[in-house]
Amino acid sequence: MRMYENFTSCRVLSYCMMSNHIHILLEVPPMPEEGLSDEELLKRLRAIYSEAVVADVEKELKEARATELSAHAAEIHSRYTYRMHNLSEFMKTVMQRMTQWFNRKHNRTGTLWESRFTSVIVESGIVARTMAAYIDLNPVRAGMVTDPAEYRWSSYGEAVGGGNKGNGKKAREGLVRACMSHKGAGFEAEKWKEVARVYRKLLGIALERKAGRSGDMVAAQKGKRLATVTEKSLQPGAKPDPNMAKQEDKETVLRDLEMAAMLRHRVRYFTAGAVIGSKMFVNEAFAHARERFGGKRKDGACKLRGLASVAAEHLWSARDLRVGV
Repeated sequence: MRMYENFTSCRVLSYCMMSNHIHILLEVPPMPEEGLSDEELLKRLRAIYSEAVVADVEKELKEARATELSAHAAEIHSRYTYRMHNLSEFMKTVMQRMTQWFNRKHNRTGTLWESRFTSVIVESGIVARTMAAYIDLNPVRAGMVTDPAEYRWSSYGEAVGGGNKGNGKKAREGLVRACMSHKGAGFEAEKWKEVARVYRKLLGIALERKAGRSGDMVAAQKGKRLATVTEKSLQPGAKPDPNMAKQEDKETVLRDLEMAAMLRHRVRYFTAGAVIGSKMFVNEAFAHARERFGGKRKDGACKLRGLASVAAEHLWSARDLRVGV
């Protein structure tokens, strides 16, 4: 996954690898209008190809440039660039590589995945932040852990626990981007401390941890204390803990608790809603794909129902999921 980030320039904002499926929040930037320089192409190739292969491509490019065969140079670029800045190609390749590795490890053949991946278009801002948290809470909903930081194979677990490669920097960069892209933030790991406090509240936890140590927790008594959301408080409309409400707007705290409570349940909109965002964002997507919908449908944005209704004023869906939402 990280290798293909470097190759494709797609960026993983949040992820969770479960025992039989994966979730990825992926940002897919457009290809630069001027295309890639030869140097940039070779740099990306090094992410997944051997130096011998890259050297051959470099030699071929130099010969094409020397003879002013621009069409041949463009053809060399196109061999690789069609897989870049592309959601389908990113997922296809990652899933194929996973299958090849798994089959070698377990001495088996054939396909690994039950079906093709499904995708949902997500708006930046509160929606991307909420989706990232929903993804990181997968092992909590499955009953595998009580704290998402304890799950190693997720963006939050990597961001908190670090590791031998990068000390969780890539994961922190992704979550900073997911939480603050609407405020102009890029992939800036140094903003993690600022983002972590907001993100923990959305996850329904407030335990401060030492950077780089997934198992260590700092004592909660530090002048202020935010209580871990308990099963009792994980119901829409639950009252906020008095400690959490201290020096904060009570209405804001209640909304945070309700959002955290919602994310502890399965929300079909986040996997089958087609487009999730503000009403304007969903309606714009609906207008661009009008031919995909029936003639009787007049509006694109559908109000969230069921447990997801606590986010109804902020989030809208392109699909109206009436049953089991």
